[in-house]
Amino acid sequence: MSSYAATHKVNHTKTLIVVFGLLAMMVSLVVASESLYRIFCQVTGYGGTPQKAESATGIILAREMTVRFNSDVNNQLPWHFKPVQRAVTVKIGEEALIFYKAVNNSDQTITGTATFNVTPFKAGQYFNKIDCFCFTEQTLAPGEEVDMPVSFFIDPEIADDKRLNEVKEITLSYTFFRAEDDDNE
Repeated sequence: MSSYAATHKVNHTKTLIVVFGLLAMMVSLVVASESLYRIFCQVTGYGGTPQKAESATGIILAREMTVRFNSDVNNQLPWHFKPVQRAVTVKIGEEALIFYKAVNNSDQTITGTATFNVTPFKAGQYFNKIDCFCFTEQTLAPGEEVDMPVSFFIDPEIADDKRLNEVKEITLSYTFFRAEDDDNE
Protein backbone atom coordinates (compact mmCIF):
# COMPACT_ATOMS: atom_id res chain seq x y z
CA MET A 1 0.00 0.00 0.00
CA SER A 2 1.43 3.37 -0.96
CA SER A 3 1.93 6.11 1.59
CA TYR A 4 -0.71 8.16 -0.24
CA ALA A 5 -3.32 5.40 0.20
CA ALA A 6 -2.31 4.86 3.85
CA THR A 7 -2.65 8.57 4.58
CA HIS A 8 -6.13 8.70 3.02
CA LYS A 9 -7.19 5.58 4.94
CA VAL A 10 -6.13 7.24 8.22
CA ASN A 11 -7.94 10.45 7.21
CA HIS A 12 -11.12 8.51 6.36
CA THR A 13 -10.95 6.68 9.69
CA LYS A 14 -10.54 9.97 11.58
CA THR A 15 -13.44 11.47 9.64
CA LEU A 16 -15.67 8.48 10.45
CA ILE A 17 -14.79 8.72 14.14
CA VAL A 18 -15.62 12.44 14.20
CA VAL A 19 -18.90 11.91 12.29
CA PHE A 20 -20.02 9.08 14.59
CA GLY A 21 -19.00 11.15 17.64
CA LEU A 22 -21.09 14.09 16.41
CA LEU A 23 -23.99 11.76 15.63
CA ALA A 24 -23.85 10.27 19.15
CA MET A 25 -23.75 13.76 20.65
CA MET A 26 -26.77 14.90 18.60
CA VAL A 27 -28.78 11.80 19.58
CA SER A 28 -27.93 12.45 23.24
CA LEU A 29 -29.11 16.06 22.94
CA VAL A 30 -32.39 14.95 21.34
CA VAL A 31 -33.00 12.46 24.16
CA ALA A 32 -32.26 15.07 26.83
CA SER A 33 -33.87 18.05 25.06
CA GLU A 34 -37.30 17.86 26.70
CA SER A 35 -35.83 17.79 30.21
CA LEU A 36 -33.29 20.49 29.40
CA TYR A 37 -35.97 22.72 27.84
CA ARG A 38 -38.28 22.27 30.85
CA ILE A 39 -35.44 23.22 33.24
CA PHE A 40 -34.51 26.21 31.07
CA CYS A 41 -38.13 27.43 31.02
CA GLN A 42 -38.53 27.01 34.79
CA VAL A 43 -35.34 28.94 35.52
CA THR A 44 -35.90 31.78 33.04
CA GLY A 45 -39.68 32.00 32.73
CA TYR A 46 -39.23 31.48 28.98
CA GLY A 47 -42.36 30.37 27.16
CA GLY A 48 -44.58 31.76 29.90
CA THR A 49 -43.37 29.34 32.57
CA PRO A 50 -44.23 30.82 36.00
CA GLN A 51 -41.68 30.78 38.79
CA LYS A 52 -42.02 29.00 42.14
CA ALA A 53 -41.52 30.98 45.35
CA GLU A 54 -41.64 30.24 49.08
CA SER A 55 -43.45 33.50 49.87
CA ALA A 56 -44.19 36.95 48.51
CA THR A 57 -41.47 39.58 48.77
CA GLY A 58 -43.42 41.83 51.13
CA ILE A 59 -43.09 44.73 48.67
CA ILE A 60 -46.48 45.81 47.30
CA LEU A 61 -46.66 48.46 44.59
CA ALA A 62 -49.61 50.71 43.73
CA ARG A 63 -49.64 49.40 40.14
CA GLU A 64 -52.42 46.88 39.58
CA MET A 65 -52.76 44.03 37.13
CA THR A 66 -55.68 41.86 36.18
CA VAL A 67 -54.94 38.15 36.24
CA ARG A 68 -57.30 36.03 34.15
CA PHE A 69 -57.67 32.27 34.55
CA ASN A 70 -58.10 29.71 31.80
CA SER A 71 -58.66 25.96 31.92
CA ASP A 72 -58.59 23.08 29.47
CA VAL A 73 -58.88 19.31 29.82
CA ASN A 74 -57.29 16.79 27.47
CA ASN A 75 -59.96 14.62 25.80
CA GLN A 76 -58.46 11.47 27.42
CA LEU A 77 -59.41 12.77 30.88
CA PRO A 78 -63.15 12.63 31.73
CA TRP A 79 -62.99 15.59 34.11
CA HIS A 80 -64.72 18.95 34.22
CA PHE A 81 -62.16 21.59 35.22
CA LYS A 82 -62.69 25.35 35.47
CA PRO A 83 -61.64 28.39 37.47
CA VAL A 84 -64.01 29.39 40.27
CA GLN A 85 -63.41 33.04 39.38
CA ARG A 86 -62.46 34.15 35.86
CA ALA A 87 -60.23 37.06 36.92
CA VAL A 88 -58.87 39.00 39.88
CA THR A 89 -57.19 42.39 40.06
CA VAL A 90 -54.14 42.47 42.32
CA LYS A 91 -51.48 44.97 43.24
CA ILE A 92 -48.01 43.97 42.07
CA GLY A 93 -46.34 42.12 44.94
CA GLU A 94 -49.64 41.31 46.67
CA GLU A 95 -50.26 37.62 47.39
CA ALA A 96 -53.53 36.28 46.01
CA LEU A 97 -55.38 33.00 46.52
CA ILE A 98 -57.76 31.68 43.88
CA PHE A 99 -59.38 28.30 43.21
CA TYR A 100 -60.08 25.99 40.32
CA LYS A 101 -62.79 23.34 40.58
CA ALA A 102 -62.35 19.81 39.22
CA VAL A 103 -64.97 17.08 38.93
CA ASN A 104 -64.30 13.47 37.96
CA ASN A 105 -67.21 12.60 35.63
CA SER A 106 -66.24 8.93 35.28
CA ASP A 107 -67.08 5.81 37.28
CA GLN A 108 -63.45 5.15 38.20
CA THR A 109 -60.72 6.78 40.27
CA ILE A 110 -58.42 8.77 38.00
CA THR A 111 -55.14 10.58 38.55
CA GLY A 112 -54.47 13.73 36.56
CA THR A 113 -51.61 16.17 36.20
CA ALA A 114 -51.72 19.79 35.10
CA THR A 115 -49.40 21.74 32.83
CA PHE A 116 -49.43 25.52 33.00
CA ASN A 117 -48.19 28.70 31.43
CA VAL A 118 -48.61 32.45 31.56
CA THR A 119 -49.32 34.87 28.73
CA PRO A 120 -47.92 37.16 27.64
CA PHE A 121 -44.89 34.85 27.71
CA LYS A 122 -42.55 37.69 28.63
CA ALA A 123 -44.40 38.05 31.97
CA GLY A 124 -43.74 34.42 32.96
CA GLN A 125 -40.52 35.20 34.79
CA TYR A 126 -42.40 37.61 37.10
CA PHE A 127 -45.41 35.42 37.86
CA ASN A 128 -44.62 33.47 41.06
CA LYS A 129 -46.65 30.59 42.43
CA ILE A 130 -46.30 29.93 46.15
CA ASP A 131 -48.67 26.97 46.31
CA CYS A 132 -50.45 25.20 43.48
CA PHE A 133 -52.34 21.99 42.80
CA CYS A 134 -50.15 21.70 39.71
CA PHE A 135 -47.06 20.88 41.79
CA THR A 136 -48.39 17.34 42.38
CA GLU A 137 -50.64 14.82 40.67
CA GLN A 138 -54.31 14.94 41.65
CA THR A 139 -56.39 11.80 42.23
CA LEU A 140 -60.18 12.05 42.16
CA ALA A 141 -62.64 9.28 43.01
CA PRO A 142 -65.68 8.69 40.77
CA GLY A 143 -67.93 11.76 40.93
CA GLU A 144 -65.58 13.55 43.34
CA GLU A 145 -65.53 17.35 43.19
CA VAL A 146 -62.63 19.35 44.66
CA ASP A 147 -61.49 22.95 44.92
CA MET A 148 -57.84 23.31 43.95
CA PRO A 149 -55.97 26.36 45.32
CA VAL A 150 -53.39 28.53 43.61
CA SER A 151 -51.49 31.06 45.70
CA PHE A 152 -49.44 33.54 43.66
CA PHE A 153 -47.98 37.03 43.37
CA ILE A 154 -46.46 39.15 40.63
CA ASP A 155 -42.84 40.00 41.39
CA PRO A 156 -42.34 43.75 41.96
CA GLU A 157 -39.29 43.58 39.67
CA ILE A 158 -41.76 43.58 36.77
CA ALA A 159 -42.00 47.35 37.27
CA ASP A 160 -38.30 47.68 36.33
CA ASP A 161 -38.73 45.79 33.05
CA LYS A 162 -39.47 48.39 30.36
CA ARG A 163 -40.70 45.63 27.99
CA LEU A 164 -43.64 45.07 30.33
CA ASN A 165 -44.76 48.66 30.97
CA GLU A 166 -47.76 48.19 28.67
CA VAL A 167 -48.82 44.86 30.24
CA LYS A 168 -51.99 45.35 32.27
CA GLU A 169 -53.31 41.79 32.11
CA ILE A 170 -51.79 38.33 32.58
CA THR A 171 -53.52 35.03 31.83
CA LEU A 172 -52.70 31.91 33.84
CA SER A 173 -53.65 28.79 31.87
CA TYR A 174 -53.84 25.17 32.96
CA THR A 175 -54.42 22.02 30.96
CA PHE A 176 -55.19 18.79 32.82
CA PHE A 177 -54.03 15.45 31.41
CA ARG A 178 -54.40 11.89 32.62
CA ALA A 179 -51.22 11.07 34.56
CA GLU A 180 -48.83 8.78 32.69
CA ASP A 181 -48.78 6.28 35.55
CA ASP A 182 -52.58 6.25 36.05
CA ASP A 183 -53.57 2.58 36.46
CA ASN A 184 -57.05 3.09 34.98
CA GLU A 185 -55.87 4.42 31.63
